[in-house]
Amino acid sequence: MKQKIMSDSEDSRDASSRKRVKKTTRSEKRTGPNILITGTPGTGKSSLCQKLKEQCKLNIINVGEFAKDKKLLGDYDEELDSHELDEDRVIDELEDVMAKGNNAVDHHDCEFFPQRWFDAVFVLRTDNTKLYDRLAERKYSEQKIKNNMESEIFQTILDEAKEAYDPDIVHEIRSDALEDLDKNVNNIAAWIKQWTADNSS
Repeated sequence: MKQKIMSDSEDSRDASSRKRVKKTTRSEKRTGPNILITGTPGTGKSSLCQKLKEQCKLNIINVGEFAKDKKLLGDYDEELDSHELDEDRVIDELEDVMAKGNNAVDHHDCEFFPQRWFDAVFVLRTDNTKLYDRLAERKYSEQKIKNNMESEIFQTILDEAKEAYDPDIVHEIRSDALEDLDKNVNNIAAWIKQWTADNSS
């Protein structure tokens, strides 16, 4: 059983209603890898991305903030306590940026992005008790906390990532404490270094 996830600012639409948009026309070689940082809200995606920006000089794209800035959010659903996201327009807006490479995309929904964008997908997982405390600190409603907790328990995002992308590029990483944050940053930095070496001309 899978539960849908509700984030701070946007909600994902049913997969059956999604359509693919234009592919990038750029042909130049990417300057660095593109990675997706995903996981249930509260697992530490933004904290990890900030550290990666500092250590690896990645361009960080927080999809929720990007959609808000670009006015790509739809109607607000009071029952779900979330905005809809215009996924097709988000992809259109990001195509040229992603074609250049060296990006880390931060978003809880991993299914609607084109597979070709990413060289690695990192799914953050968090202990249920710690996750509950983090969501409560955000002042989420009890229903919103319940939905996100169930999604984490049923490893919804991890399963969706493995279905949407080559399982070989999907990495499950723990995100329970500051020690995990440092470890994850160092491991991803090492992965980026290896990718760069393997793809240098």
